[in-house]
Amino acid sequence: MGVRTAARIIAAAALCASVGGCAVGPNFHRPPPPQSADYGSAPSSGETAASPGTGGAAQTFTPGLDIPAEWWKLYQSEKLTALVTQSLKGNPNLAAAQAALRQASELYKAQRTSFLPVVQGSFDAQRAKNPVDTLANPTTYAQVNPYYNLYTADLSLSYAPDVFGGLRRSLEATRAGVNATRFQLIATYVTLSSNVVVTAVQEASLRGQISATERLLEMQHHMTGIVRQQRELGTASELDLLAQQAAEAQTAATLPPLTKQLGQTRDALTALLGKLPAEEPPETFTLEDLTLPTALPVTLPSKLIEQRPDIRQAEENLHAASALVGVALADMLPQFSISADTGSAALEINKLLTPYTGFWTVGASLTQTLFDAGALIYRHRAADAALDEAAAQYRAAVILACQNVADTLRALKADADGLKAAADADDAARASFEVARRQYELGTISLVALLNAEQTYQQAELALVQAQANRYADTAGLFQALGGGWWNSSEAFLK
Repeated sequence: MGVRTAARIIAAAALCASVGGCAVGPNFHRPPPPQSADYGSAPSSGETAASPGTGGAAQTFTPGLDIPAEWWKLYQSEKLTALVTQSLKGNPNLAAAQAALRQASELYKAQRTSFLPVVQGSFDAQRAKNPVDTLANPTTYAQVNPYYNLYTADLSLSYAPDVFGGLRRSLEATRAGVNATRFQLIATYVTLSSNVVVTAVQEASLRGQISATERLLEMQHHMTGIVRQQRELGTASELDLLAQQAAEAQTAATLPPLTKQLGQTRDALTALLGKLPAEEPPETFTLEDLTLPTALPVTLPSKLIEQRPDIRQAEENLHAASALVGVALADMLPQFSISADTGSAALEINKLLTPYTGFWTVGASLTQTLFDAGALIYRHRAADAALDEAAAQYRAAVILACQNVADTLRALKADADGLKAAADADDAARASFEVARRQYELGTISLVALLNAEQTYQQAELALVQAQANRYADTAGLFQALGGGWWNSSEAFLK
């Protein structure tokens, strides 16, 4: 009878809490999207400049064009695609983010059980001795035997009705935290794939710079031999030979720093794959191995907030902060609880479930804080301040995202113009150096003029390689700035 009574009371309380209760605090509403139609003066349509050679194709900005999930395949490099795939499988940071999401999901499921009663069972066995020389003995056996056993079996139920919705708001905040963790995982995914592409482009750029430097060093070594012959013939001085040798040595001195950067870039690429430096991948990259994507998407700011994982994460943080305001407000209101307890106690275990050994209790309580020196009020004010902070952080995330896109669009246009200028400068510098070399061999110009032509050609060659690499890298930056196409991915952990 006691168990039935307790169950009825708890069921009635749960029903009342579910149908009559309301969750205190603000109801969350998604912030309105930006109303801007573009990114200011940054190009959002049209075509970039084109130039001959590697990475010189014109790129077209297409508003509303969707981003493929595996956008790195647009570079048309099987080696690059293979490395990105390896990184998504082996990078420990991505694995850690996946584990964090699983943890958050399980904790959310655990918190959902707060809406159900808690049932606990216990069994207790004691051996005791009572005093003999007393006016009254606590047991009937005490006069002949002061020793006795006591066995108790107990079943207890407890339930806290969510009358004012504090539990619901707390669960709402936890659910928002799970979503925030999910978008943090997506951000890790997008950043990882972009970093692999950019690092591969950086490797290709360094290999191009090393190759250009080696070509120039070979030409300078040839010129050093010519000057040495001229000195033996008396048509060049020792000072001329030393100047040419110094120029060759200066060019040779630029190779070790480039080689060091290449090695460090290879180490960084290996780490992105989740491997140790000794497990460096066999794939290597040059700019000629990559194809520049020509059709570039441009997403409106109103849609960008749906695609950027950092904005979605900031939105979920805002949602959680809104729910926690309700939790703080519910803590200021009366707290209800219902409990029931039933069981049996006997001096002999075989009599534990016999008549007259049973007991039961049913109770309800209401608790209201009357004085806490304002602690609950301060916590509520703190929750309001946290909500304001989360709202400001959300606005900052939106502004930063739009800035990233605008900066990348400007960079891509400038990269195309810069590559065209660098290609023209390289052609002119190469032609000037060839003319200067022939004229010097004929003795019509000084060695100083030849050295100036050599230096100009070297700078033009390196600038051309860097300008080519900038277009590849900033193109990857645009895909990352627009969200990386994760919503089109078939990866289960992104859903």
